[in-house]
Amino acid sequence: MKDAKKDSEKVAWDQIQMRSPSVNPLVSGSSTRPVPKFMVCLILFVSATYVVYTLKLLATTTTQQTCDDVPFTSSFLHRSLLQPNATSLTSPPLVLNQTAETTTPTHHSHRDVRERQVVVQMLKPRPKPKPTEIHDVVFGIAASSKLWQQRKEYIKIWYKPNQMRGVVWLDDRVKYSAEDKQTLPLVKVSSDTSNFAYTSRQGHRSAIRISRIVTETLRMKMDNVRWFVMGDDDTVFITDNLVRILRKYDHTQYYYIGSLSESHIQNIFFSYGMAYGGGGFAISYPLAKALSKMQDRCIQRYPGLYGSDDRMQACMAELGVPLTKELGFHQYDVYGNLFGLLAAHPVTPLVSLHHLDIVEPIFPNVTRVQALQRLMLPAKLDSAGIMQQSICYDKTRSWTISVSWGFAVQIFRGIFSPREMEMPSRTFLNWYRRADYTAYAFNTRPVSRNPCQNPFVFYMSNVRMDSELNKTVGEYERHRVPHPPCRWKMADPDLIDMVVVYKKPDPHLWDRSPRRNCCRVMESKKPGTMVVNVGVCKDGEISEI
Repeated sequence: MKDAKKDSEKVAWDQIQMRSPSVNPLVSGSSTRPVPKFMVCLILFVSATYVVYTLKLLATTTTQQTCDDVPFTSSFLHRSLLQPNATSLTSPPLVLNQTAETTTPTHHSHRDVRERQVVVQMLKPRPKPKPTEIHDVVFGIAASSKLWQQRKEYIKIWYKPNQMRGVVWLDDRVKYSAEDKQTLPLVKVSSDTSNFAYTSRQGHRSAIRISRIVTETLRMKMDNVRWFVMGDDDTVFITDNLVRILRKYDHTQYYYIGSLSESHIQNIFFSYGMAYGGGGFAISYPLAKALSKMQDRCIQRYPGLYGSDDRMQACMAELGVPLTKELGFHQYDVYGNLFGLLAAHPVTPLVSLHHLDIVEPIFPNVTRVQALQRLMLPAKLDSAGIMQQSICYDKTRSWTISVSWGFAVQIFRGIFSPREMEMPSRTFLNWYRRADYTAYAFNTRPVSRNPCQNPFVFYMSNVRMDSELNKTVGEYERHRVPHPPCRWKMADPDLIDMVVVYKKPDPHLWDRSPRRNCCRVMESKKPGTMVVNVGVCKDGEISEI
């Protein structure tokens, strides 16, 4: 009985195992094979669904970026502008954003339109501002009522009332004729500065008045001003070159542009970071506005300073604006003859001349005003090239020729290197009337004591434009001074009476990298006349013997 009962229980247990698919069989058999097939199919179905969903998500994202036609970085940038929170590291996951977009298609389309408009505006190139012209500049001229009748003639040389804007600031009223109104800027009397402290024993308190000229000119509220240019009543500007310099800089930024003194001692005493007002300096309009808001307080903090220039620089230091140096602004803190400085002008546009009452006339045998009027003749034809030096050699006669276009030509016996010729010869004294070569802020060379090495100088007497050649023709006449006899066995420049210089105007000279022009000695058909051609150096052309 017991054995029969055990057999029946075994059969029942086997039947239960056969019917239950969830129970793992204890023995292998054909009845257990359908279970793993079902599991594999289930896994494949889930995987396929995941892959299809992922591909659909990627395709949607790619299509959206293609329609926007915006690179990833730009898309991210313009999205961050419209949704600042989206740039956070804790922003919602991409899947959630995608879900939100699919549930609100109308809002999504409107946002895309706004985003595209923003991106189009950002990607559009900004229109370049028009280049600075002379009417964008306002001159502030410091003048003295005591010297007005004499120095106003300097202003008439360069100022053009129909083209320029400016104000002459005086310490007192002066006689102002009908002719003056047609040839000079507006004349005004500076405001009272008696409430400002001034304790310098060496200077004059008019320095406070002069230092406030830019601010007072700004408060006249002229329209469309980009630059304020400061100068003295004995300053002469080459305004075309001034504009060329200012075009290099962004007038919407803070700029304080000028140059130093020629005197090393002056620069030490005042500052090597200060623009000297007599040589002129330029201040951008935004900087002038910032200066006007704080200048009166700034001036009160420096009662012991000497002049107006150092007060201006002190305020610039408080504003954190350094001097941008342009060597074409000339203070000329020297005495005597400027010939050495002008005949070896640095490779930069000539912008200004100062202290014209102190130095000798730049051309001999004429007044100072007449000399400057003569200088303006070549400046009208080719302002970019005025005073620019060229160095060449007459190989057949072993001469060195230096041309300062529009001013003078020098002929030297023998060969001088360009390194020597580009140094100014010391035809002048320093600010303390001493012949001290260590007193200058630049290299100089002595005037030769050897009579054979003294130059033969030819000053410009006339210049005209040859329309057929499209070149200027300048005539430079010999300056007759005694020359001691020379025993050198070589050609004598004393036989030359005139030098004729041909030069094509080059208004874009300073749009290129700085480089001296080259000159070439040409064949002359007239006895006693040398012909020189000046122009842009050709490929491979250098100043060598």
